Amino acid sequence: MEKYESKQQQIRRSAEQIYAALSSFNNFSPMLQDKVEEWSADDDVCSFKVKGFKAGLRMVEREPYKTIKIKAAEESPMDFTFWIQLKEVAPYDTRMRIVVHAELNMMMRMMIGKKIQGAIDQLAEGIAAAMN
Repeated sequence: MEKYESKQQQIRRSAEQIYAALSSFNNFSPMLQDKVEEWSADDDVCSFKVKGFKAGLRMVEREPYKTIKIKAAEESPMDFTFWIQLKEVAPYDTRMRIVVHAELNMMMRMMIGKKIQGAIDQLAEGIAAAMN
C-alpha cells in the first residue's frame, strides 16, 4: 500500500467549523454536482461518474474536530483510503493535511503516483482556499 501526504495547509477557522463542513458529503453537493456526472450524496456515502468511470466514497470513521476517514466504495476503480487530519493550533488557526493510502501495483505507481500526489496537494489547497 502506497502512502501520499499533502502539504500542510493553514485554515483561519476553528477545527470545529472545518469538521462540520467536511464531515458530510451533503455539504459537497453544491460544489461537485456540476463537475461530475450522476452525483448523489447523503451524510455518509456519495457516488458519481468521472470520464465514464463510476466511483463512490463512504465515510468510515469520524473523530470530531480531528479526523475524517474516507474509503473508496466497491464500485470505485481503485482501492484507497484517505484521512483529512485537523489540528487546531490556536483559536481560528487550524492546520489540515490529507493522507492517502492506495493499493497500487508497480506499473500503476509509476504511471499515476505523481498525479495522485499532485491531486491531493491541489485538493488540500482548494479546501483551504474555500474555507479561508
